[in-house]
Amino acid sequence: MNNSNKTITIKRTFDAPLSLVWEAWTTAEHIAHWWGPKGMKTTIIEHHFEEGGTWKYSMIMPDGNEFLSEGTYLTIIPFKKIKTTADFKPMTEGVQIEILFEESGGKTDFTFHVMHPTEAYRIAQEKMGIYNGWGSVFDRLQAYLITL
Repeated sequence: MNNSNKTITIKRTFDAPLSLVWEAWTTAEHIAHWWGPKGMKTTIIEHHFEEGGTWKYSMIMPDGNEFLSEGTYLTIIPFKKIKTTADFKPMTEGVQIEILFEESGGKTDFTFHVMHPTEAYRIAQEKMGIYNGWGSVFDRLQAYLITL
């Protein structure tokens, strides 16, 4: 991956087949169940899963504060790759996310890249707790996959 000094990478293996992980990641009614760190309630405002399509989700914290996450899909290769712009207002703005999916013996290997405009911004995001935040989201996704 180019620009590695600007990129945060998180890898997981989900204990679910690729088709199920893909469906959970790309379908609005599923996304609402797991998107956002633990304790957040997510409402899908818009979700147009196609190249050039936009997405916008509202995440409500337990204390009532609202965060908006939104972006535009840049690349979609079914069951392999999603690339999107992403803003998580007010915490993170102007990043791109690239998600890679790979079937692995009935499980799904998952690589998640967050590409920042500068190395300094990446470092600031690390200090803010980006690994814990996304780790919590992926824990919620794994727990949700088990219910499907």
